[in-house]
Amino acid sequence: MPKVRTTSLSRRGLLAAGGAVGLGAVLAACGDEKKGSGSGSSSEKSGPWTFKDDRGLTAKAKSTPKNIVAFTGAAAALHDYGIEVKGVFGPTKTKDGKADVQAGDLDISKVEILGNVWGEFNVEKYAALGPELLVTAMWEKDALWYVPDESKDKILKLAPSVALWAAQTTIPKAIQRHEDLAASLGADVKAAKITAAQARFEKAAARLRAAAKSKPNIKVMIGSASQDLFYVSLAKTSADTLYFQELGVKFVEPKVNAAGFFEELSWENVDKYDADVIMMDNRSSALQPDALTSKPTWAQLPAVKAGQVIPRTTEPIYSYDKCAPILEDLAKAIEDAKKAG
Repeated sequence: MPKVRTTSLSRRGLLAAGGAVGLGAVLAACGDEKKGSGSGSSSEKSGPWTFKDDRGLTAKAKSTPKNIVAFTGAAAALHDYGIEVKGVFGPTKTKDGKADVQAGDLDISKVEILGNVWGEFNVEKYAALGPELLVTAMWEKDALWYVPDESKDKILKLAPSVALWAAQTTIPKAIQRHEDLAASLGADVKAAKITAAQARFEKAAARLRAAAKSKPNIKVMIGSASQDLFYVSLAKTSADTLYFQELGVKFVEPKVNAAGFFEELSWENVDKYDADVIMMDNRSSALQPDALTSKPTWAQLPAVKAGQVIPRTTEPIYSYDKCAPILEDLAKAIEDAKKAG
């Protein structure tokens, strides 16, 4: 992981962490708690609430927080455990008014959107919500995802905060941490819906492991596209692809830049690495494959010609319900893949 933690530039660079995104304006500019009653919405227990986050800091409140504000993906994960938030920040609504891919099953009409893009966080609206807890991801130690540096101090004075790793971890570990948080907030994590989703996830993991073992010569490239550059990510730097690697999936290993997450390639050099399957960043801030048809070098890539390009959920929603299909889709892609390079 990068050592620099506090500068806006390094934080922005992390927009590309899982597969390089953000890339338009951004790169142009440079625990263990008792469960509640199982109601699913809030804890019924009385007394103080505490939760130790992945910074090693313990968030504390006189009672279980109810007015929760979270990064969109974290809010979506909490929703899957039955915990609802009052407000969100981060990619939530697309230009046509629909829910962003990172919003999962959130009803975005029922949450206050404090910011929809990088650097946008309405502190006044946040204060007006009477926040009792702020939840976000962490790609870099102590850097709160989508909490702007310039207003961070004001924001953190208003409520306790919890940061959970999105890097330096794996999908199962990240899910467990989100489940731990949801349980502390009153979720019934043993509910039938959740245990069924966990069983599906475990079955999907076994399927992906078997697929990777049966196709040891299939190599996967993790890509993300902007108008000027193509980014190839290093698998071990993100929770999803590190886990896939642990299950046996073989990945292209790029020569990463100083930040350590990815290598930037010009479109003329997009064929630098041989790959049989390409996983393309599905975030709304990245160009999608159908927008790349005008780039001849893209069209000539063996994986593209073979029709072996699949979406990558670059910032997963860390619930079993949302992560099981990710594993299933990758397993199917590898099962169906043929050597293309």
